[in-house]
Amino acid sequence: MQSVKGSPRARRVLGTGVLATAMLVTAACGGSAISPKNALRANAEVNGTLTSGGTGTGTGTTGGTGTTTGTGTTGTTGGTGTTGGTGTTGGTGTTGGTGTTGGTGTTGGTGTTGGGTKAGAGVKAASCAGFKNGPGMTSNTIKIGNSSDISGPVPGLFTGAQTATKAYVAYFNATNPNGICGHKLALTTLDSRTDAGADQQAYQQLCSSVFAAVGSMSAFDSGGAATAQGCGLPDIRSAAVTAARNACGSCFGAQATGPHEFSNEVPDYFVKNYHAASQHAAFLYLNAGASAENAKYQQSVETKRGMHFVYTSGIAVSDFNYGPYVQAMKSAGVQWVQFIGAYQQSVRLAQAMQQGGFTPQVRLFDPSIYDSNFLSTGGSAVEGVDMFINFLPLDSNQPELNLYRQWLQQVSPGAQPTFFGEFAWSAAKLFVEQALALGGNLTRASLVARVRGIHAWTGGGMHGPMDVGGKHSPSCIRFMTVKGGKFVPLGGTQYVCHGSSVG
Repeated sequence: MQSVKGSPRARRVLGTGVLATAMLVTAACGGSAISPKNALRANAEVNGTLTSGGTGTGTGTTGGTGTTTGTGTTGTTGGTGTTGGTGTTGGTGTTGGTGTTGGTGTTGGTGTTGGGTKAGAGVKAASCAGFKNGPGMTSNTIKIGNSSDISGPVPGLFTGAQTATKAYVAYFNATNPNGICGHKLALTTLDSRTDAGADQQAYQQLCSSVFAAVGSMSAFDSGGAATAQGCGLPDIRSAAVTAARNACGSCFGAQATGPHEFSNEVPDYFVKNYHAASQHAAFLYLNAGASAENAKYQQSVETKRGMHFVYTSGIAVSDFNYGPYVQAMKSAGVQWVQFIGAYQQSVRLAQAMQQGGFTPQVRLFDPSIYDSNFLSTGGSAVEGVDMFINFLPLDSNQPELNLYRQWLQQVSPGAQPTFFGEFAWSAAKLFVEQALALGGNLTRASLVARVRGIHAWTGGGMHGPMDVGGKHSPSCIRFMTVKGGKFVPLGGTQYVCHGSSVG
């Protein structure tokens, strides 16, 4: 794979943490290397050549586009006739779905990687013969649940994940009059309160009241892991951020993660391009939930890849004065800083650095800072900070992202898209497509088994390929930075796939 290239800057900042939790998931990249085909697909999607799964204004009544794509029924993810997805950015020709990258087969069509204009249009629905109502079903509804951190030390921490799930449910019900074998979706929303006990209580309720949990996001998601597995509840999350949740046999993340895995590319990039700074590194993390758990293995992987840490410290959730940490880093001669925490804590650290006159060469945060509030509250203090991501930037003109933004406004006018929301939408899309594909065979057990077989899920092109079933996040990442008060690409727009290590 082509490596990310970028000229060294006098001053940079990269961030990679999430409050207590979230980023373990985005930062964690799977233990097995991604296949060359999926690496190419990842970059095709991010560059717009496959953003809508190969469909566009040129799709015909048989799904595939162009003269060389064939029909939309071939391949496991091929287009499906008149329900083939269309999109204004797909198009035909060299950038559309024709030729070898076109509409049919596992790399094209309007299948599980297709954008589509109708929910579920990218998958061939199975016969509904024999459909039987199971747990959480009525004669005309399938109840699903979402339990996310809404209250707690950081109010509204994962509200975006819950709102995105609401948006997908509204989208599906509005665009699919027949639903899933005659069943509309009905969503139950719960607050896991940034607390393991509340997460466990929420999943006790979901076990008895819904068919599946979809799009959930919790910093202390270990709480409900055993409960979900015990009742066989399919739990297709935005992400699983603790080892306990990953160990749950019926739990999966649209942003897949593996225990103690971290992308090699993050330390490799800095050891290569900022070698001196990488030998005087500091690692700080919010001392709670997944942040504390993830910090240990991330730092371990980075050390194995050639970085040298001269300062490491956890920060209590109740600690609002980050000045002493800044002074300690200055005294230790730190030139490279990594932090895992919510965007609110990331802003606090950046402001403390600015106030203390501390200007390390690199400041690294994880995708949790990808939030408009990070920019507005951080101001000049966050200018130049960097992060790594494994999803399309939220302002990309891509069919599935466009749908997410559109329907987000339908259910919550004025709400801003978030990367947690992006993966929650992806999780809801995954649930719907697999449920439609099962048709009359849909049960909790059959859904879990089917999701276990998903190994290159892109959410319709919204993010890099995810090994959802294998619980190994592909090691494809790219970098972004804050410049002029905006998130902009750093070193190009290509995903880089250099494998992962276990910490």
